[in-house]
Amino acid sequence: MTEKRLKRKKLHNKLFNKNRLVVLNEDTFEEKFSLKLNLMNVFVVASLGAILLILITTLIIAFTPLREFIPGYSSTKLKKEATELALKSDSLAIALKKNEAYIHAIQKVLTGELEYAKFNKDSILKDQTQSVEVLKLTASEEELALRKQVNKQEQNSTLQKSKR
Repeated sequence: MTEKRLKRKKLHNKLFNKNRLVVLNEDTFEEKFSLKLNLMNVFVVASLGAILLILITTLIIAFTPLREFIPGYSSTKLKKEATELALKSDSLAIALKKNEAYIHAIQKVLTGELEYAKFNKDSILKDQTQSVEVLKLTASEEELALRKQVNKQEQNSTLQKSKR
């Protein structure tokens, strides 16, 4: 026999050689239980146990609030509060700008830089509103060519479906 075959046979014998595990009472030497095992069975059971343990741990962390303790994950409550605070801060910033414009206009009236007759709160706020730029929203030549190509493909596919 070749050397590789001998090594395989030895490994096979080691893996499938039956051994007995006995648990005894130390005082009376009474046998509590015994198991007939081989190395392959022990390896398979240990591997399945490890996989099962990893799977259960992953499921517990993924579907319970424990994931909040992992760095990088934040709670849904925290995300919701952050969004609400961002919206509030934006609205407060806009209100602050309006109030500053109003106060600045009142200061002009009080110092005499502006006549009282021309002073109106709505006109002040209208001057402070930001104008939105009008964007050019026309399609480019490449987009038009792509649209034509997609339309042709859709027509071909509807024709093929109607023929069936």
